[in-house]
Amino acid sequence: MTKKSNSTTCAQYMADALVQVGTTHVFFMEAVLRETLIELQKRGVERVLAHSEAAAAHMADGYARITGRIGTCMAQSVGAANLAAGLQDAYLHRAPVLAMTGRKPEIFQQRNAYQEVAHGPLFETVTKYSAYASTPEELPLFFSQALRNAKANSPRPVHIDLHGHCAQFIEPCEFDAPALPPKQLASPLSLIPSAHPAQIEDAAIAIAGAKRPVLVVGTGLVQVDGRDALCAFAEALKIPIATSMGGHGIVPTSHPLHIGVAGTYSPPPTNELVCEADLVIFVGCHAGDQVTLDWKVPAQNANVVQIDADADEIGRNYPQAVGVHGDPALALEALHQACATQPARTEWASHCQEYFSRWRSSMEDLLGSDAVPIRPDRVCKEVSNALPENAILVADTGYSGIWTGTLIDLPHENQTYMRAAGTLGWAFPAAIGVKCGAPDRPVVVFTGDGGFYYHLAELETLRRRNLPVVTVVNNNSAFGQCVTELESKIGDTRGHLDDLLRFGPCNFAEIAESFGVMGIRVEHPDEIGPALQRAIAANKPVVVDVVTDEQALAPIAWAPPIKSAEKPRESKVSELSH
Repeated sequence: MTKKSNSTTCAQYMADALVQVGTTHVFFMEAVLRETLIELQKRGVERVLAHSEAAAAHMADGYARITGRIGTCMAQSVGAANLAAGLQDAYLHRAPVLAMTGRKPEIFQQRNAYQEVAHGPLFETVTKYSAYASTPEELPLFFSQALRNAKANSPRPVHIDLHGHCAQFIEPCEFDAPALPPKQLASPLSLIPSAHPAQIEDAAIAIAGAKRPVLVVGTGLVQVDGRDALCAFAEALKIPIATSMGGHGIVPTSHPLHIGVAGTYSPPPTNELVCEADLVIFVGCHAGDQVTLDWKVPAQNANVVQIDADADEIGRNYPQAVGVHGDPALALEALHQACATQPARTEWASHCQEYFSRWRSSMEDLLGSDAVPIRPDRVCKEVSNALPENAILVADTGYSGIWTGTLIDLPHENQTYMRAAGTLGWAFPAAIGVKCGAPDRPVVVFTGDGGFYYHLAELETLRRRNLPVVTVVNNNSAFGQCVTELESKIGDTRGHLDDLLRFGPCNFAEIAESFGVMGIRVEHPDEIGPALQRAIAANKPVVVDVVTDEQALAPIAWAPPIKSAEKPRESKVSELSH
């Protein structure tokens, strides 16, 4: 049968559409979309074969976060449940990821199809859009809509089911060549409208009435590249800057207005200062339980301004918030102009800087500790010293998030911080996607042994792709974050703690070497710095296995007294000025 001059196959259309939106890499588990993968290779797109569907999703997530473009992951129907599970972190972080799965034909559904369960419920809670394309006429409609939704307003994952358990029934189908998705979707910035001037005016009035305002900045401002707008606004009015874990790194940790990460994974002074503020300005931050310490930082009756691209989030957790709906960076630029005549809060900013610096100074002994087993504090100091000025630090959740978010310095504007939004084990495969998206920047992973165990097989992917990612493993042979709590519950009972959280000793450097990846074992504090310098300079995949103390506690977040939720706290400005 002769192909019409204006026709295309579904495989060709999907490949063209992905190239149109700026795709350079796709991440997948065999066997799915084979014809499409061949067409992508013809167009110069790299195909990254993973060892699990969840790892492929994490890779696509990391790629999306660092590039601002849509990350793409794929799996056949057998692996759909695993792929959906891997999207949780992208959904919580709000990263634009396209997940594609094969699906058995309708005639197979509801008939105990081999190795398949219903895909809809699997993807419903981890995507903002999901559709099933069973015919070539449906494909461009659903595909384009999925790509738009992935980046519209507040980004999140989307999902397309394709006809055939490997999508093999729809790929070869021909149809008249349709219009491709808009080229604007290739932009690293989301397409978000500006806020209404009346909302800017209301927010400016609220700020004018505050003597001790503080900014709490989240992922939403990072996604629209809002650093310059943030710094211009905060520096003009001398407003201290706290962040969520997702917003960490948007300003250098050396910035005089930076006061750390707020909430559950917070250094103690940050929560105190946020509670001491008489106005909290959430910028691109959804004010969930982690960044607010279960909505106690700030208190539920606090004065709040909330700036967000997602109108649904404004007032969700602080109903009294003065809302500004629109691009957070553009909103800050408009607020900067609207507040131009307001005085700078110099005394308040100086107080916050002094209070935060005092705590940081109190940590110096632990940061420089020569204890053996090694304290993770010391690891954090050495990582801070070793990170290149343009490095990307990718951190796991749990203790890895607390250690890195509180104690690793990121003093350079071109350094980037990324963290798991809640999926343990995310960091290592995500860093593969990050490196694919930013090949010219050094990528360093900080994970614990508990997290690293999840996706050890991706060491083979690193070696096969020759991706120079340095993975630092905080190896304490346990889920260290849980040790103290479980010890208190067990009390004098013996012999059971090992069953609950401890692993057998493991040499990850030797495991890395068995995969053909360079491994360095570190057992003494003086070895950490040279090992990191050697690993980063090697310009190839390296695992730095650091043996640490399971009893070492990360900084504990300060929580307000119960009564502090009922009345504002007194300012410490006058107290500390003497």
